[in-house]
Amino acid sequence: QVTLVESGGGLVQAGDSLRLSCAASGRTSSRYAMGWFRQAPGKEREFVAAINWTGDNTYEANSVKGRFTISRDNAKNTVYLQMKYLEPDDTAIYYCAADSQSLGVVRYIRPMGYDYWGQGTQVTVSS
Repeated sequence: QVTLVESGGGLVQAGDSLRLSCAASGRTSSRYAMGWFRQAPGKEREFVAAINWTGDNTYEANSVKGRFTISRDNAKNTVYLQMKYLEPDDTAIYYCAADSQSLGVVRYIRPMGYDYWGQGTQVTVSS
């Protein structure tokens, strides 16, 4: 069992930056791939970024490529999402997720591939 807790969301203006954190507890000794997803009102949950266990393979959605960076610190059991040049279309609840069956490799960029989820953190970008 893994518990994920996101933090770092807030209300910012377009062009600002935010860094989201996702702290994991529980069976953190296992090698999980991790992902960030977001869901805006009235829309489906969508992939944002993912990272493998060692942190040397990352994947980002085209909509955030060049602006968002995913990273992890396994010593702290924490995954980060650095967001720069935020736009109003980035407004959403951001969720982190773990793929406990991944053996450390990013297998999926769709929500169904992840079996542990945090409660989400709200990011609101005003124009």
